[in-house]
Amino acid sequence: MKSTVETLSPTRVRLAIEVPFVELEPSLKKAYREIGQQVQVPGFRRGKVPPRVIDQRVGRGTVLNEAVQEAIPQNILAAVREHDLKTLGRPEVEITEFADGDSLNFTAEVDVRPEITLPDPASIEVTVDEIQVADSEIDEQVNGLRERFATLKTVERAAQEGDYVQIDLNATVDGEEVPGGSASNISHEVGSKQLLPGLDEALVGLAADESTTFSTQLVGGDYAGRDADVAVTVRTVKEKELPELNDDFAQLASEFDTIEELRNDLRERVTRGKQVEQIYAARDKALEQMVATAEVPAPEGVVREEVESRKAAMVDQLERIGASLEEYLAAEEKTEEQIDTELNEAATEGVKIQLLLDTLADAEDVQVSDDEFGHEIVHRAQRAGMAPQQYYDQLVRSGAAAAVFGDVRRGKALAAVMEKIKIKDSAGNEVTLDALRAQNEAEHNHEH
Repeated sequence: MKSTVETLSPTRVRLAIEVPFVELEPSLKKAYREIGQQVQVPGFRRGKVPPRVIDQRVGRGTVLNEAVQEAIPQNILAAVREHDLKTLGRPEVEITEFADGDSLNFTAEVDVRPEITLPDPASIEVTVDEIQVADSEIDEQVNGLRERFATLKTVERAAQEGDYVQIDLNATVDGEEVPGGSASNISHEVGSKQLLPGLDEALVGLAADESTTFSTQLVGGDYAGRDADVAVTVRTVKEKELPELNDDFAQLASEFDTIEELRNDLRERVTRGKQVEQIYAARDKALEQMVATAEVPAPEGVVREEVESRKAAMVDQLERIGASLEEYLAAEEKTEEQIDTELNEAATEGVKIQLLLDTLADAEDVQVSDDEFGHEIVHRAQRAGMAPQQYYDQLVRSGAAAAVFGDVRRGKALAAVMEKIKIKDSAGNEVTLDALRAQNEAEHNHEH
């Protein structure tokens, strides 16, 4: 095999490859073997059909084509090694010349990792918003706790919004009972809009043992789209009682003795959460700055693949919730072109960041241990709700294990960079990574 490489742009090359016919022999033999396994010829055992009979039956062209399809990726790989290229994504192949008995000539255009001049992380300075925790945020947290410890008390009055009622329902269309349209003793929060449209309005003002009817449009079943008359009877009305905010409540709802200690603990928690968000904001700004300083180019082919996979994932997610791309576009008031542009911008930025971090990982000679890789697999398996081994086997089958390995390596490179950059908040205070370290430590301990 002979190959030459031509640089098309900082991120793309074209390989011109010539494979003498004699080098195609192994692939040709394999093609005859495989096709021979698939064809049935009377008088010959399966797999024992001689080449000339296969040529008559299937055609020499089909065999040659099969051999070429197998030889091309092998020769691209050899040429990539020979020219020491760091390729990205899938190559685009064009056969320029090939005839039976002659050499195979083809070109392969492929994206390559550009040479990137890295900025010194110590020279990167970012400013993030100062952390502010308002009393109202703590009140919100306390109210959330109160809701969790609320009790229901039966009242002798008509139902109003926020009450809980036990009800019986019975739906009819033109006097006919709707199959599955009656239910008894359901608990429902008035105003929650959890059940039928029109129900909440009908319930307000009804006391225990009182009934009314209202009409609603049915969404499922045989009568979908038709108006039904629904009779509703209230059995009991209960109001929600929130516990008083005092030291007793603190002892009931937490490990603290006083409401003051509870509020301080909640304030600390909210602050820690905001500190972690602050570090993430700093990380995003630092990456943006480094990508801009290093003038990282984005390989078109890789971006195109990334856009395709992001769009497919988006359509997949929409389908899972029973929506289509058209419905999503209508709801968002966007055109498909706008979505494509947004995906393209996000993918371009994402690919540039990956290239920067790969270059950093090489420069710092970042290694990933089996333990670190395993930790990431366990983490992702948990998120996917799968057993780690099952998740890993699936990754290997789909050929995605290397991508996860790359993510872990880039994550380590990024962590090393974050240790070196300077982060300040808008008030001029220095921001440290302590909150993130504490969070990672807690997650790690939780998993083990």
